[in-house]
Amino acid sequence: MLLVLRYVVLKNPVEESYLMNPFSSNATNPLEWVHITGSPTVQYPVNASQVISVDAIAFSLFAQRNLSEGEQQSLFTWNLLKNLINHSHALPNGVEAIKEAGSAWNSLMALVQEKKLGYANENSSKKAKEKQCPHFLNKMNAKEPDKSDYKLRVPCGLTQGSSITIIGIPNGLLGDFRIDLTGEALPREPDPPIILHYNVRLHGDKMTEDPVIVQNTWTIAHDWGEEDRCPPSTPDKNRKGSAKELESSSLDELDQCLKLISKDDNRTVSQHSHGSRKSSVGLQGVKYFPFKHGSLFVATLRVGSEGIQMTVDGKHITSFAYRETLEPWLVSEVRISGDLKLISVLASGLPTSEDSDLTVNLEALKAIPLSHQKPVDLFIGVFSTANNFKRRMALRRTWMQYPEVRSGTVAVRFFVGMTEVVSAKFVMKTDDDAFLRVGEVVASLSRISMTRGLLYGLINSDSQPHRSTDSKWFISPEEWSEEKYPPWAHGPGYVVSYDIAKAVYNRFNEGRLKMFKLEDVAMGIWIDDMKKEGLEVRYEKEERIFTEGCKDGYVIAHYQGPREMMCLWQKLQETKRARCCGDP
Repeated sequence: MLLVLRYVVLKNPVEESYLMNPFSSNATNPLEWVHITGSPTVQYPVNASQVISVDAIAFSLFAQRNLSEGEQQSLFTWNLLKNLINHSHALPNGVEAIKEAGSAWNSLMALVQEKKLGYANENSSKKAKEKQCPHFLNKMNAKEPDKSDYKLRVPCGLTQGSSITIIGIPNGLLGDFRIDLTGEALPREPDPPIILHYNVRLHGDKMTEDPVIVQNTWTIAHDWGEEDRCPPSTPDKNRKGSAKELESSSLDELDQCLKLISKDDNRTVSQHSHGSRKSSVGLQGVKYFPFKHGSLFVATLRVGSEGIQMTVDGKHITSFAYRETLEPWLVSEVRISGDLKLISVLASGLPTSEDSDLTVNLEALKAIPLSHQKPVDLFIGVFSTANNFKRRMALRRTWMQYPEVRSGTVAVRFFVGMTEVVSAKFVMKTDDDAFLRVGEVVASLSRISMTRGLLYGLINSDSQPHRSTDSKWFISPEEWSEEKYPPWAHGPGYVVSYDIAKAVYNRFNEGRLKMFKLEDVAMGIWIDDMKKEGLEVRYEKEERIFTEGCKDGYVIAHYQGPREMMCLWQKLQETKRARCCGDP
């Protein structure tokens, strides 16, 4: 919650056509008139009971039509009208009725032709889109001799299941090379962001003499992030961009770093000589590293649900977790550089035009830029972790599409370690597994009509600390000695007014903020301290916040996975009611 507070506080007429090119009324094929070039035979009326040739009428039904064989077969049904037309004198208004039917037929045929043209244009457009968003890209003999790097344009980004396969041989003096997945350059920024920097250093670097793979991200605003090194080295907390410990963690059920053998590892090898003699020899410098100077490799970067995995020669080597604002659909180019003889590059599983049509416009998934001049009404900080890519995407496609969010009245930001300055009338904390009806929260705050000293949420005014060590909420007497907690709001979603947010932020900077491991209870404790110092506090309880799933009429539904998020949003769009999934 402190991250959220820091972020906020700082910053042709029918009649004429019947007289043209009729053919013999006893013709067996109603389409044979098309091939007759002789003069038309017309019976001029003598009296009102004149019989009009069926051929004269039928001509208008077939004239100047580009019909397929199947369509021609359907027109044979007009033969059934011969007797009706030839005896029209016995039918009141029969001729006029048949004329009207012919007019309707002509209109229908014109519409069919228009549709044909439309389909043709649509197919042309589809092919153009397919050309713009190909499913597959490849380049043989990729690297040109006079260029130091190679760039492969990826026009429509990457999606889950996309992969980039690189075949090459490390060469040159060192054999070090880099693979960068970059995005589009932002306005007024000279360099594009790097969504993934994959750096292979065969001879180590300043931190190690062993071969190492370094993964990172870069943006002009935040510079280099924290390095992921494989194999990992001891983190130096005083060094910016120091490495994380990766061996014990996983992404998409794959290790973030294969346990590679370093030079310092010893292995005992049993060797057999002359059948009976055995000797144990400790070998120094035996190790496995996926890249080797002068040796061909086939490496594939594959987009998963939680991160990007790298396999080399069929063996999984590393995984890299997505970082906030730097996710795969933003990738626009693959850049390969360094001491590498590049043989080929292949991109497959790319999102096509059909994929794009099934998703929300990517621009609509991007957050509206924050204004430092005009404060927003409500700032929502969403707690998330780097691995929870699916959850964040589900939120972007659902309740982050509320008009209040798209207009900038409400700002939503994920918190996975970044901070920035912004100002807002109210600050809200929620989680990435909570479905939030933004419009209802905004309406509730408007009804309350209180901008100072406000805590809005599912208020708990009679709770005690858990003293059992088996509880995940265990609190020892040393951590909280009193029998009860002061009023607090449950963590799936609560709102505080700006003055409370600012006070918490200031107290933290001054070292006067008592830290507590239960974030939602901690906010209640801090507000209670302010109350003791004279702040007039209003606790506004919202009963429609459900901490254990979903109930109809919810304002917030907790513990919702990506599928439930999409379902809840669809129900809201279709029924305009807050109905839970699984309900009819």
